[in-house]
Amino acid sequence: MGDVRNHEPKEDSSAQTLLLGVNRTHEEVEEEWCNTHLDETLQRLESFLCVLGFHQSSVLSIGLSWTVFFVIGVLLPVVVLELSNCEGCDKYQIKDFELDIVALQTCLAAVSLLCLSHNLRKYGIRKFLFVDRFSGQMVRFRDQYVQKITGSLRLLVSWILPCFLLKTAREVIRMLYVQHESWWLSVAILLALIVSWTYVSMISLTACTLFHLVCNLQVIHFDDYGKLLESESDVLVFMEEHIRLRHHLSKISHRFRIYLLLEFLVVTASQFVTLFQTTGYSGIITFINGGDFAVSSLVQVVGIILCLHAATKISHRAQGIASLASKWHAMSTCSSTDTSQLRTSTSTGNLEAYNRLNSLHINYSESDLESLDYVVMPTSAQLASYMSSYHKRQAFVMYLQNNPGGITIFGWTVDRALINTIFFIELSLITFVLGKTIVFSSQ
Repeated sequence: MGDVRNHEPKEDSSAQTLLLGVNRTHEEVEEEWCNTHLDETLQRLESFLCVLGFHQSSVLSIGLSWTVFFVIGVLLPVVVLELSNCEGCDKYQIKDFELDIVALQTCLAAVSLLCLSHNLRKYGIRKFLFVDRFSGQMVRFRDQYVQKITGSLRLLVSWILPCFLLKTAREVIRMLYVQHESWWLSVAILLALIVSWTYVSMISLTACTLFHLVCNLQVIHFDDYGKLLESESDVLVFMEEHIRLRHHLSKISHRFRIYLLLEFLVVTASQFVTLFQTTGYSGIITFINGGDFAVSSLVQVVGIILCLHAATKISHRAQGIASLASKWHAMSTCSSTDTSQLRTSTSTGNLEAYNRLNSLHINYSESDLESLDYVVMPTSAQLASYMSSYHKRQAFVMYLQNNPGGITIFGWTVDRALINTIFFIELSLITFVLGKTIVFSSQ
């Protein structure tokens, strides 16, 4: 019996340990599944970037990536356009138009590939997107990270697919109206031009989508920071978190400033060339000879819209933090002042009543005077604590107003003011080009 009694507690303890181990394993399995889901999403994104040539981690991968880019993006369309002789090419001036379009698209894709591959090679996909484990934020926002990454891939497909269909329709119409020596040569030219255009356009739009994704991932943290203002009251916590967020925006601005600047310059130059070619052409512009201008312009405008939308969104979100902090400071100040005034007025009134009662020598029961024991005048320490808290909040609001943050390009914040400036500059340049070409063509 003694042996049995000694063994019974050991069996119970082992069963409890097994039960706790099962519960702990279930939680660990769920957390591991979430981490694995994020890892798989990042792996798919990295594989997609590797296919397009953005993954250039070694000398061999760099050489292979740029060789494929030169062959598919430059050599293939130029050779096809130079060697293809058609009956209506001179009539429609197709070759000159298409060579200019190929050159402009190649420049834009080369800028995207050069800038983005450099950042990915230097930081890696996790640090590039700010979803690395060492930042301390991955566990909280991993589900939102997955949603943003998959949403960006869907956004890329939703934009590239209509452009691809428009490009295919243009090439089919061109093949039907512009006859070559044989039908198989026309089909080969069609496939070569579509493959080259798709590859180059995918590189350009993928770079814009990556910038859009990086900014959208930071929107998650700014939204969480707004919720932090509603739940916390420690000013130092707010300061540390805002400094961290602003540091991330500075990193993003530093990594993408060359890319954004070159993107704007190349797109602007492309639009100038398009205007000179179309308005200076003495013949009739149709979908056969001028369709590629429309398709390439659509891709470029979509890329610029994605970049500007992402940059202005995160900039305005960062600037809106000052408004939220001012609201939080005002509400905290008003509620603290009302409580202090109420406590002071209540205590003063009770003391005056107490003095009057003593002068009249009226006897009250002990229960009537119990309330006086709970009324305390605000001490100098309490007043100093209140003023210290007020000055901390005021200093924090002034800090946010003087340090709004946002995406910058060499000091210029990308917001509505900068977009308006870009719009009027582009409008002035377009008006100048149209005036020159229309005057020359009328003479």
